[in-house]
Amino acid sequence: MPTSLHALSSSMTARLVVLAAWLLGSWSAHAVEPAALEKMAHEFLTPALAAALPKDAALPLRAEVIMGSLDTRLKLAPCDRVEPHLPNGTRLWGRSRIGLRCVEGPTRWNVYVPVTVKAWGPAWVLKRAVPAGNTLTQEDAEIAEIDWAEQRSSVLALPERWVGQLAAFPLTAGLALRENMVRAPQAFGAGAQVRVSGEGGGFSVSATGQALTAGMVGETARVKLPGGRVVTGVVRDAQTVELAL
Repeated sequence: MPTSLHALSSSMTARLVVLAAWLLGSWSAHAVEPAALEKMAHEFLTPALAAALPKDAALPLRAEVIMGSLDTRLKLAPCDRVEPHLPNGTRLWGRSRIGLRCVEGPTRWNVYVPVTVKAWGPAWVLKRAVPAGNTLTQEDAEIAEIDWAEQRSSVLALPERWVGQLAAFPLTAGLALRENMVRAPQAFGAGAQVRVSGEGGGFSVSATGQALTAGMVGETARVKLPGGRVVTGVVRDAQTVELAL
């Protein structure tokens, strides 16, 4: 064979070898089907959901999961390893999503499977309407099963967290009581004379001072003592502010 033809043949052979190697490398990655990704997302969801449900319910919450689907027209590059994950700032609560990303493959990609998580359990539900500013009593609500995940605001599962609180806005019958619906009652206004007390380190303090801010039960208030010192404590009732010593 002439030298020029031999060189041309060798060059073409080399190119064919490189092309074959590239094709084999591409085909070695696994094809990705939407159905397989959805199954992976569901399997990831089960243990993740156990950690996501709140622990302050009177009884364990019963989770109900509605899995969404990926677009059937989606075409993804082959991938050797897909990793499920929760996107930053995402909580498995109400409408959410699970991420699936290719971490080993010729092309990196990231897709999301929509999911709706419901959490059924007992909660206090209003039997009647309560005007804004009115004090809530035990007789205003009864226990019923609701979807805790229907709203972002936390459910007030224990009566002591809402009995004696004020309606933050007009509340209608049938609403489950949540944190954003109540506010603490005002115990005293700015300028009122209050008793400041505290214990710690083997000694106790008790004095009468003037409230510099309005006092809401369970929240902090500033009080000026007779000597001019200003202290901050937690309002316990209409006359008492407790210091942490």
